[in-house]
Amino acid sequence: MKFADSDFEPYELLLPTRSAIPLVCDSPHSGTTYPADFQYSIPVSELRSAEDTYVNELWQAIPSVGGSLLAANFPRSYIDPNRDTDDIDVTLLAEPWPTALHPTEKTRLGHGLIWRKGRTQPIYDRKLWVAEVEHRIATYHQPYHAALARQIEAAHERFGVVWHLNLHSMPANSYEVLEIQTDKPLADFVLGDRDGTTCDPTLIGIIEDFLLERGYTVARNDPFKGVALIARMGRPDDNRHSLQIEVNRALYMDEKRYEKNANFEVLQNDLTLLSARVGEFVESTL
Repeated sequence: MKFADSDFEPYELLLPTRSAIPLVCDSPHSGTTYPADFQYSIPVSELRSAEDTYVNELWQAIPSVGGSLLAANFPRSYIDPNRDTDDIDVTLLAEPWPTALHPTEKTRLGHGLIWRKGRTQPIYDRKLWVAEVEHRIATYHQPYHAALARQIEAAHERFGVVWHLNLHSMPANSYEVLEIQTDKPLADFVLGDRDGTTCDPTLIGIIEDFLLERGYTVARNDPFKGVALIARMGRPDDNRHSLQIEVNRALYMDEKRYEKNANFEVLQNDLTLLSARVGEFVESTL
């Protein structure tokens, strides 16, 4: 991670390095550059638990199969691009929000558009002004969404179809974080399509079969179904398919030190092979 002393580019966009296919991937939570005006009040080590650290690196092969890969540079704890701009916790604000708000279950858990808490502690020892939040939206959230929309629309216009992969990582204790009581272990991968509504099941089956063959455990929509991004992008009837992929952080990193573990390259190589498999499928649909 690093600390910025001024505004910075909100995202990095990697374009295809071979003939383009209608595959658009994004990693909205892998940002590790912390804005100067964040003014959080908890240890950085706890704040970083929000990061999908290294996810963009795990999927770095996407451009080599003809897809594009968009990755946020800013941390989701500052503002979360996988939330709608009206998913705001009013208890964080020092003054009334000027328009109607629609907080979701994520806000109740402390993880709405602007996160209220880290792993266990409140992030702020103050209230936020409306202008602060509006600045975060205008400087980071909106540009990220605009860049993703440009890639999605360009692919759909050119090919008549678009396949979107929304790439994430999940803490090994995700059930606890989500306040879900269960004895079952968290899968290595969770494929989220909002209960079968956002993506052609053929692609999901191909990805699931590949991962199972490599020895990973896979779950569908448990405990992550997908939030704002795939809800907006995924409209299979319009040839717009969107799938969220969560990978268990314990597979590739030390969650306390935020360092890659000995298995990082193994997982990265497997995801490189999976990217090629997904690319083959996308090409076969054209």
